[in-house]
Amino acid sequence: MTIQLGDTAPDFTAETTEGKVSLHEYLGDGWGILFSHPADFTPVCTTELGDFARRKDDFAKRNTKLIGVSVDSVESHRGWSNDIAETQGQGLNYPLIGDEDRTIANLYGMIHPNAIETATVRTVFIIGSDKKVKLTLTYPAAIGRNVDEIVRALDALQLSSQYAISTPVNWKNGDDVIISPSISDDDALVRFPKGFTTLKPYLRLTPQPNK
Repeated sequence: MTIQLGDTAPDFTAETTEGKVSLHEYLGDGWGILFSHPADFTPVCTTELGDFARRKDDFAKRNTKLIGVSVDSVESHRGWSNDIAETQGQGLNYPLIGDEDRTIANLYGMIHPNAIETATVRTVFIIGSDKKVKLTLTYPAAIGRNVDEIVRALDALQLSSQYAISTPVNWKNGDDVIISPSISDDDALVRFPKGFTTLKPYLRLTPQPNK
């Protein structure tokens, strides 16, 4: 199954390290990040899960919940959490789905058979409060994800959902943003009272409106 931006994130109910979880109910009216791991007790995954756990408060401040998936059992996940805590300084503090039959992996298209036939690649889905998929990232099994980039993208997505703006290359929280070209200058003055700089008629920069 191929999931595209704007699709409703498929709902599911699965056993996790925190009991049975239904995705849409778990996310409630907030945002979510669903991310997959190739297998338990593997080196790259161990570092990733530890860093997501350490950054849980950063996501919580953004009204965003984490949920992981790996094609091993919940019992295996719990044992792995001890290794994650020992080596990374923080064990699991968010649900990790046991997906031994690959139900969730197949539902979300996380298995890329030309890369790995039996395990998930490193896929990330950012899901909005409307349960729509806002962003997808896919990494091969050997390459660890950048949690800072996921947080940065989340900030940009949440900002653009509130204001008629987009974010320029290498944007970070607090930087100037781009006013939508569909907004007239007169309307822009009302919507963005901090003012704006016109580089081209289609490229106007304004200070981040919620700062």
